[in-house]
Amino acid sequence: MTDPTENTVFDQTRIDKITALREKGVAMFPPVYERKDTISEVRTKYAEITHDKSEESVTVAGRIYIVRKHGKTIFADLGDESGRIQLYIRKNDLGDEQFDLFNQYIERGDIIGVTGHVFRTKLGEITIWVDSFVLLTKAVCSLPEKFHGLKDVEKRYRQRYVDLIVNDENRQTFRNRSRIISLLRRYLDDNGFLEFETPILQPVYGGANARPFTTYHNFLDQKLFLRIAPELYLKRLVVGGFEKVFEISRNFRNEGVDADHNPEFTMVEIYWVYRDFSDMMALCENIVCSIIDQVHGKYELPFGETTLNFTAPWKKLSMEDAVKEMAGIDIFAHPVEVLKKLAHEHKIEDPDKTRNQREYLIAFFEALVEEKLIQPTFIYDYPVENSPLAKRHRTKEGFTERFELFIAGMEVGNGFSELNDPVDQKERFEAQDEKRRLGDVEAQMIDYDFINAIGYGMPPTGGVGIGIDRLVMLLTNNNSIKEVILFPSMKTLKAGEGDDEEEAEDPSPKKEGTE
Repeated sequence: MTDPTENTVFDQTRIDKITALREKGVAMFPPVYERKDTISEVRTKYAEITHDKSEESVTVAGRIYIVRKHGKTIFADLGDESGRIQLYIRKNDLGDEQFDLFNQYIERGDIIGVTGHVFRTKLGEITIWVDSFVLLTKAVCSLPEKFHGLKDVEKRYRQRYVDLIVNDENRQTFRNRSRIISLLRRYLDDNGFLEFETPILQPVYGGANARPFTTYHNFLDQKLFLRIAPELYLKRLVVGGFEKVFEISRNFRNEGVDADHNPEFTMVEIYWVYRDFSDMMALCENIVCSIIDQVHGKYELPFGETTLNFTAPWKKLSMEDAVKEMAGIDIFAHPVEVLKKLAHEHKIEDPDKTRNQREYLIAFFEALVEEKLIQPTFIYDYPVENSPLAKRHRTKEGFTERFELFIAGMEVGNGFSELNDPVDQKERFEAQDEKRRLGDVEAQMIDYDFINAIGYGMPPTGGVGIGIDRLVMLLTNNNSIKEVILFPSMKTLKAGEGDDEEEAEDPSPKKEGTE
């Protein structure tokens, strides 16, 4: 963000015009305006209009985008949230005073109300023949003539309000985002899930492996953390007797920024009693397909230079088979010494600690396979070492009943048969806490209250989290998470710093956004 203490960027000539208008007795910044029509409604109602003016008048309001002056006539483009329309202003119709007011004081960026009749110009443009207008807001900051292209990409993120004013396609992206979230909520509501809100400020963070943001509550005299996931609180609700729950939550992780990570992000977490990880795979697939069908009406969507095919059923692979198929490595056919050598050959980070075969499986999958998972693919059967909240696999020793959904090389969903054995959960938390004690800042804390909660008995439960920002990226053909978050996290610019270049990415390791 730009430093909020910097001076404003008011255009002094516009400030002077406000002063002049007040001296003329023009009421500035009126509190209300009775708009009777949206521009979209006008265009729809008069889609078949001819060159003759409509009998009925319309009253619209919006922002001026273009002003074209031709002596005693002026053409202007007016826009509201629903679209744009051309205005035709004549001196003979408005009279000298009103026409001069428009001619001298109305400019790009100003917001006006207009009453007039609709007609079609000789060039075929639906137009409002203006009978009267009211200046509603005089903009004191000048809109840029052009506000798009790579050189301005950081400025668009920092000044999203300007981006939304001048870039219709970006405004449409956020309309689609709003609709996607609405359809997600409707799907869950229609299928009997209850939506809850759980704490954002937490005394113990958990539900994922991530570095938290830390704060301090003066009155309580204790350290608190911004949540990294709502998981442990939603499971408390399951213990309390709610059987189908979800939360669309804002989560916060104190880690890097790149094309698919933002420190503040949105996800949905869903829990369903008496279901397991295979049921949650099906639920995840059904939710996404339902949204795609209602938003696009087809299951093949462009994403960058590829086409994503969301037609169900989606591909499913165990992590072991995925590494065999896509990396050509049979993990369990090699001893640890050979795997260590292979990791070195593939330039995979190999910490001093000893890894077992399952840990090498994780390392090879993350380094060599994830980015190759372009079409929707469920990867399942994760090692217990990186799944501290998932139930142990019913048939595979050392593994859990966990899956992740990958699309376009990104993890979009994460779910499992939830661990409900309190003794096992305590041991796993203790193992995580030992990692944290040894310097792993992303390892989870021990949440004794949560352990006690499931000690009262949590039924067999399936859970899944879906990253909403990443899903919106995929469904709107945007390759950066900053394009689908209205106000992404940005480094504050100091005086004299430019913003024409892409902000540097944090080189630190990233954890998946929906874990």
